Amino acid sequence: MTADHEPAKDPNDLARFFIERGNAGDAAGLAALYAEDAALDMPGARTLRGRAELLAFFERFVASRPVLEPGEQRPALVVGDLALTSTQLKDGSVTAEVARRGPDGTWQWVVDQPQIAGP
Repeated sequence: MTADHEPAKDPNDLARFFIERGNAGDAAGLAALYAEDAALDMPGARTLRGRAELLAFFERFVASRPVLEPGEQRPALVVGDLALTSTQLKDGSVTAEVARRGPDGTWQWVVDQPQIAGP
């Protein structure tokens, strides 16, 4: 994590940071929300593994200048150093992510399924 990217001190921060950084066009900031060994399962595509693959994906993603809107975030379900996060987006789709607390007490996603249900 760089000084430019505030770390998530609570797993509920991750979705908010994702919206903020995505709307700012900050691909590196988006990738920093994920652990080095993270997996991102893209619907209809292969699963991306590791922060380098995620960064390359997010660079293409922000190049399209998306406008991200927050959905209805569910409170994180925390068990020890793991948390399940989920958001229902405005289009009705639902996300599911697993976050892990690091030794420094901050949270990063390790598994991201951006659409487990939806239109």
